[in-house]
Amino acid sequence: MITKQVKQFIFALLGIAFMASCQKDIDVNHTDLDQSRIRGLNGKLNAKAELGRKIYFDMNMSEPAGTLSCASCHLPQMGFGGMGDVPTGLTTRGFRAGIGEGAVAGAFGGRKPPSAAYATFSPAFTFDAINEEFEGGLFWDGRATGAVTGVPAADQALGPFTNPVEQNHPSQAAVLAKILKDKKYVEMWGKAWGSSFKMDTPEEIAANYKKIGLAIAEYEGSIEVNQFTSKFDAVQNGQAQFTALERRGMVLFQQAECDNCHSMEPEGATPALFTDFSYENIGLPQNTEFLNTMRRNPAASLDGGLGARLARSNNPEWIALAADNMGAFKTPTLRNVAKGESNKRFMHNGVLKSLKEVVHFYNTRDTDPTWAAPEFPETMNTRRVGRLRLSNADEDAIVVFMRTLSDGWKPGVNINQGVL
Repeated sequence: MITKQVKQFIFALLGIAFMASCQKDIDVNHTDLDQSRIRGLNGKLNAKAELGRKIYFDMNMSEPAGTLSCASCHLPQMGFGGMGDVPTGLTTRGFRAGIGEGAVAGAFGGRKPPSAAYATFSPAFTFDAINEEFEGGLFWDGRATGAVTGVPAADQALGPFTNPVEQNHPSQAAVLAKILKDKKYVEMWGKAWGSSFKMDTPEEIAANYKKIGLAIAEYEGSIEVNQFTSKFDAVQNGQAQFTALERRGMVLFQQAECDNCHSMEPEGATPALFTDFSYENIGLPQNTEFLNTMRRNPAASLDGGLGARLARSNNPEWIALAADNMGAFKTPTLRNVAKGESNKRFMHNGVLKSLKEVVHFYNTRDTDPTWAAPEFPETMNTRRVGRLRLSNADEDAIVVFMRTLSDGWKPGVNINQGVL
């Protein structure tokens, strides 16, 4: 019998091998995507999505070139999210306690890569005056509002290219120059946008840079990324049945009101997305493991999330709401949350190491004194989080249910066999 430790070691080696394979454009057919569904039933991606896909997996879209692509931090086999711990290499980049390394060796931000899957369903960033809450947008703090391109996912896609702790290009023009120098890119660009590629003026640079984001968003909005092929989907479509434990986990998920934020309701023809696109401060502590390895001062590393972003805005009304939103972060989708869970971190800062630990935190934040202090206790959610009164078996059942949300399920596969 393979022990859990051996499984984790094997998974880590596979992760390193995958990162190492990214020294050239990644062939998406070699990932774990359900190609029979994507290619057989749905045909080819459109021209914009094909262009976006090429950019998404292109390791040369970084400085230094060959070190980082979008897919380096948003990996398909991880549900288009990040990994837990992957050692860095001479040309590959890794992860420390869930935080991804940038194109420059040793460059790290402070947040875990959010999932790119199902991200395109997020609406533009707005303030709901009736419920007095912010919703929509992308990035953990919602700063990809949709104001730049009209599409939050496109705004988000553009951010990492010029971020010094991510893909590290010195300018938008430097990103576009790589497109212009590649004949294949120029050909694909013409098919996608129906026009030749120009960057002679600041206006052309700005317009074409937006098109890069829009192409990536087109890919991220495709069936290749948003597959809706989990066991949960099969059950909803009458093609499968939950086990008794999976069903119990779903009932407990609802009884604990997890679905208040991670909505299980479909929106028209769109199946449940397991997020309401809102922002919450659930009282998380700092990821001191990451801070210690990076030798960062915890007292100087408080992350205000949405509140900190609002405080920097030019909107007086938003500035006035900043204090009430300190420590609030985007509610992520739970779809694919269990993909690659043996080497994965959870929450915006990667502080929790397993789905079991996530559920236990929600259950016992206020009753278990071993939890470290929250970053922003004054604004944290105290309505339900922290005192759910679930048993250990109840926690396990909820984890079992969350594993049914991973894409790529096939009939006859017991996704929870031997796990708990």
